[in-house]
Amino acid sequence: MDLKVIYQSIVEGNAAEVEAGVRAALAAGIPADEILNKGLIAAMDEVGRQYEEGDLFVPEMLIAARAMQAGLKILKPELAKSDIKAAGKVAIGTVKGDLHDIGKNLVAMMLEGAGFEVHDLGVDVTPEAFVKAAQSGIQLIGMSALLTTTMSNMEVTVQALKNAGLRDSVKIMIGGAPVTQDYATKIGADGFAADASSATRVARQLLGA
Repeated sequence: MDLKVIYQSIVEGNAAEVEAGVRAALAAGIPADEILNKGLIAAMDEVGRQYEEGDLFVPEMLIAARAMQAGLKILKPELAKSDIKAAGKVAIGTVKGDLHDIGKNLVAMMLEGAGFEVHDLGVDVTPEAFVKAAQSGIQLIGMSALLTTTMSNMEVTVQALKNAGLRDSVKIMIGGAPVTQDYATKIGADGFAADASSATRVARQLLGA
């Protein structure tokens, strides 16, 4: 069983072929972590690279990410049996007052495809909910905002983490259409991601994954 079949099927966004490929690889006795790293993660890295070079656009990234998730769904029970450690534990959500989720969903899928354990908190997430996530052992918090009017809740959340005595135990990454590196620096976030592809790279840097 050649893992390049899985790799290429993800890049092309063919979910059915990815599912079939993962099942065949497991049946052939290929270890789950090898399928994850050489098939799924490698493919999503390539998707991210093509996006950054302008060869793919957001719709194609979404299709590829969904194909990857189809394979990951089959792989997860095997990964759990093998007790394979995730690249890191991430909680992600759109901040309080903001109901936009397409960008957040894509970032979550890209992070999962990169081997992170992702807890999607959804939209309109309160600072208290982010604090609760940090208390549960989350290593990285990802906040998204699409509206300039809701960006301020990112700063409120950072302050809430400080007030709870958790700021030093968790990394914070922010992103979204109106968000900039300058704003991230201003509110004391650890990282800024302009898009889903760079979010994966920033998350790896922040957690040393």
